[in-house]
Amino acid sequence: MGKKLILLLIVVGLIIFGIYQGFLKEEKSQYSLVEVKRGDLFQEVSETGQVQIGEKIDLGFKNTDTIERIYVQVGDEIWPGSNLAKLDASQFIIERSEAQAALGVAQAKLEQLLAGSSQEEIQLYQTAIDNSQQNLIDVQSKAQEDLNQAYQDALNVLDGSYLKGSDCLTTVTLIQRTYFEGGDQESITARNEKEKIEDSLAEAKEYINIAKTDPSQGKIDKAISQLKDALNTVYDSIIVIRDITEISNYRDIVSDSDKTDLDTEKTNINTAITNITNAKQTIASTKITNEKNINAAQGEVKKAEDELALKKAEPRQADIDLYQAQVKQAQAKVDLLENQIWETTLRSPIQGMVIEINKEVGETCQPTLADTIITLLPASPYEIGADIYEEDIVKMDVGDSVDIELIAFPDQIFKGEVISVDPAEKLVEGVVYYEVRVSFKETPSGIKPGMTADIIIKTDSRENVLVIPEEAIQKKDGKDIVQVFKNDQIEDREIEIGLKSSDDIIEIVSGLTEGENLIIPE
Repeated sequence: MGKKLILLLIVVGLIIFGIYQGFLKEEKSQYSLVEVKRGDLFQEVSETGQVQIGEKIDLGFKNTDTIERIYVQVGDEIWPGSNLAKLDASQFIIERSEAQAALGVAQAKLEQLLAGSSQEEIQLYQTAIDNSQQNLIDVQSKAQEDLNQAYQDALNVLDGSYLKGSDCLTTVTLIQRTYFEGGDQESITARNEKEKIEDSLAEAKEYINIAKTDPSQGKIDKAISQLKDALNTVYDSIIVIRDITEISNYRDIVSDSDKTDLDTEKTNINTAITNITNAKQTIASTKITNEKNINAAQGEVKKAEDELALKKAEPRQADIDLYQAQVKQAQAKVDLLENQIWETTLRSPIQGMVIEINKEVGETCQPTLADTIITLLPASPYEIGADIYEEDIVKMDVGDSVDIELIAFPDQIFKGEVISVDPAEKLVEGVVYYEVRVSFKETPSGIKPGMTADIIIKTDSRENVLVIPEEAIQKKDGKDIVQVFKNDQIEDREIEIGLKSSDDIIEIVSGLTEGENLIIPE
């Protein structure tokens, strides 16, 4: 009975484990990683052709320019690489000098970035900080001086404005005692307005005295506000009293001279109010100007400090990548011009004889195969003809090296090179091909016309470049994208690709660094 129970428990456990594995266990993402490495790339085009009897070869230049020199004559025997003719290369030479200068600048910038800032440069930026800090101190000092002066001017205005109010009170008191001592309504009103003037000026005087004893900004601000309110009260009271003097009961009693005095005092009080208002506005505008100037000076200090910190900081990888890309771009320009200068000399692709010269020195040639400069007759009686698909024909040039395998000569590889590309297309079952002819470096003994030849044309190559498999690259919005696996995170990154090898390995021009890991989805 006990054994059956144990067996039952084992079976149940296996079932539970199976359910866990099949349904509950979280599936992991399926992908593989590939490392960005350096390597050599070779681009090749493979095709099958036939051995043919050699025919004459028409040669021309790849560029439009004036023929500067012709090195051969009809009947001359020539060898592979022999100079036949030369174009004027002066413009290319000038452009190469400019490109080499640009390359030097790009390399210098990269070296400067990697080396970091010199002590002299750092000292210059430190001096800029010191100067900006001193300027901030000067601005703050001037700001305080200007504000102190504004408040001192305000104290002077307080004294002058209060004096006008006090003079007004004297005039009002004299008129009130002279004409308004009775018990009628006009006299009561005049006495009340006089008392308003007394009370408001007395209260303002207290704040003025406090401000003089403790001339802090807050005390002066309070005194200004209090005196302005008092003067407004005085002004309103003068208007009331002046209006009473024109009431029928007093129009002829109050003298014209006293009425004129009231009008004068009203003008003086209005002037005092304007002076107080101006003083208050001057203080406010001085504060605004000071804040603006101090903020600007502080900004200059911060800017100088940030620039020094940037100079002291290690270069960012993104900046290094950018400068390296600029160096590569400048080098590519130099290489292009070097190649264009090389192509200004027409060289023989074969051993043979010059049988025709169609141009003279000083004539202009066109970059077409129809514009033949020199015609050669190969010394070797044999060559290989092969039809190359239109997608591959654009990859090759005359002079490309070729590996040749002949069925009649098993386990042997013969060397050759492309000697011509027919400019006219050939339709084979609706597909466009172009005929290419390949010469032998050394003609095998016993070779016969019509023999089958497998050829591998080496169209391009790169050495010691960053390479990745083509399957790691995706297309998104017309851009080449790879997924970089870093710190357990997947990052989409745009790249610039270069040469593609025959075995689907891709050159990376920019966007990646050696050693990074890429995702290859399964």
